[in-house]
Order: sequence, then C-alpha cells, then structure tokens
Amino acid sequence: MRRPDGSAVRILVVDDEQMLTDLLSMALRMEGWDVRTAASGFEALQAVRDVEPDAMVLDIMMPDLDGMAVLHRLRQSGNDVPVLFLTAKDAVSDRVAGLTAGGDDYVTKPFSLEEVVARLRGLMRRAGTATQSEEEPILRVGDLSLNEDSHEVQRGGDEIELTATEFELLRYLMRNQRRVVSKAQILDRVWNYDFGGRSSVVELYISYLRKKIDQGKEPLIHTVRGVGYMIKAPAQ
Repeated sequence: MRRPDGSAVRILVVDDEQMLTDLLSMALRMEGWDVRTAASGFEALQAVRDVEPDAMVLDIMMPDLDGMAVLHRLRQSGNDVPVLFLTAKDAVSDRVAGLTAGGDDYVTKPFSLEEVVARLRGLMRRAGTATQSEEEPILRVGDLSLNEDSHEVQRGGDEIELTATEFELLRYLMRNQRRVVSKAQILDRVWNYDFGGRSSVVELYISYLRKKIDQGKEPLIHTVRGVGYMIKAPAQ
C-alpha cells in the first residue's frame, strides 16, 4: 500500500504509553509505512500540521487533550484524516461517542497488532488516500478465502462463521501461508503483548479452527511438532 505518488503512506500514532507506541510503530514500519508518533493531544495536533498523515491511530484517554477533543478540533478545521481510535476494553460509551464525533473505526485494548494494521488498510482504502496495487483485502489459501474488510470467510464457496479471535488467528496464519509460526508469535500477534505466555490457548483455538475449516475436507492447517503451525494449500 502506497500513496498515489508512490511514496510510503504516513501514519501518526498518538498514545501516552511509550511501550504501546513503540510496539505499534514497529508493526506499522514492517508494512513499509512512514510512522510518526505523538505522546499527547497537543503534540498530535502539531504533528498533523507538520506531517499531514494519511491516517491516525489515536488513543482516547490522554492526560492533556483527550482523543475526542483532538478529533473535534481536526474536524472543525476541515481535516478529514481517517482516525482509528484506541479505547478501553469495556468503554462502550467511548466507542459510540468516538464514531459519532467523526472517528472512522476503533479497536479495544488489549488488541492484536495484526488487527490494527488491517483496520488501517481498510480505512485508507475507503478514504481513497492510498493505492493497493499489490494489496488486496482477500487472502486465499487453496479453496479458502478470507476478506479482511468484510470479515467474510469461505471454503469451497461455503460461508464459515468465526468468532473474532478465530478470525484473527486464521488471518495471521493466512498472511504467513507456507511459513511455520510459533505459539509465541501467535500469542504476540493474535492476542496481545502481555498475554502471559499461556500457549495452551493457542492449541485450543487451533482445534476450533480445524473443526470449522478442515473437518471433512483435505487439511489446510498443519502442526509442525516442536515448532508451531502452518497453513498451506494441498499439493496438486
């Protein structure tokens, strides 16, 4: 995903938690994006003027000027940069208020880095602020398809209903098809960075996915003993 002029898309990450900002910046730079950061609401407003980002990741709770106030000032000034809010896990009122105020999407803490990347891609596609000549919202492995924008999953033309966590796990596997990913990598990218290393949850959700994806069909999800898991299309 690039800007129309071929340069890297610009993302502004705004959060007063340094560890979280560093993790998000690392994940977004791995996508080849130009990432800038701000640690407060006032810093964010100045950064928007300086950087002119293509999208923002904006925390709601900040010590000086909260995310809602930042968004309000941006929209009042005529700036329509797509905004992905970071909200507390149970703050339903924050999520509703953010979307009502002009926010474009939100993720709840704790979140997976993969989800943030996918949500930002979707925001920029819808806003038309970036091109995706090599990036499509649909991932495919054999006769299995996953639409990152609509969250629809099909195998052999049949719809498959997945929970949010199952979807994130399948997406991570499919984005790394034919590559073995470890339990530790899955925990980091699908759950969150401070999950606590409970690898048994990975085995549990892999079993859930197999029942929905592979049952009665040629298996796509494979266990590599002592290493991790891999998804790949059946040999022709």
